[in-house]
Amino acid sequence: MAEILPVQVDESKSRTDGGKKKKAIPKGVVLDKDGKPCRSCTSFRDWAAMTRKKITPPQSKEPSSTTATATATSLPPDCPPDVETLGRSTWTLLHTIAATYPTTAPREKQDEMKTFMNIFSRVYPCWVCAEDFQRWIERPENKLVPGREEGHLGGRASLEQWMCGAHNEVNRKLGKSEFDCRRYEERWRTGWADGRCD
Repeated sequence: MAEILPVQVDESKSRTDGGKKKKAIPKGVVLDKDGKPCRSCTSFRDWAAMTRKKITPPQSKEPSSTTATATATSLPPDCPPDVETLGRSTWTLLHTIAATYPTTAPREKQDEMKTFMNIFSRVYPCWVCAEDFQRWIERPENKLVPGREEGHLGGRASLEQWMCGAHNEVNRKLGKSEFDCRRYEERWRTGWADGRCD
C-alpha cells in the first residue's frame, strides 16, 4: 500500500491537472484520503482561510472588537468540531478513562481496554491522527499486552503513564510543552493540591 501523506500546500502555490489550474489549498488544510479537505483534520482558522468566508461573530454582550478577534480563530460551539476541539475533547476522555481504570485490572478489563484502544485508533475522525496513533501503539515499548504485570494494562498507574506518554508524543510533534506525568493523578483524578478543584 502506498503511503498517504496529508497534503499541505502554501496559498501562494497552486496545482495543475492536465493543464487546468486548480484552486490552491491553504497551508494547514489536510486532505482526506478521497482528496477533499478533511474538516476533522483541519483547524477552524485554516478551514475559514480555505473557504474565504467572512466569520460572523455570535451575538454577545462583549465589545465587538474582542468578540470579532476571538471568533476569527475559534470555532463557534454549535459547529462540527475542528481538529483542535476534537483533540482536546478526546484527550479529556482518554485521560479520564485512564484515571478511573482499576488500581489492579483483572484480565477481562485489560482485554477490554486493549480492544477499545485498537478500535479507537481505527475510527478516530481525523485519519492523519488515527494513523499516527496506530503507529505509536505498535512500537514494541508501547504495545498493549493484557496479562503482563509489567505491561501498560496491569493497573491504573501504568495505564496513566502510558496515556501521558502518548499525549506528550503528540505535544512534541505539535511543538507544545510536555506535561509532567508525575502530576497525572492531580490533573485527572484527585484535583490539584491547592484545592481549586474542590
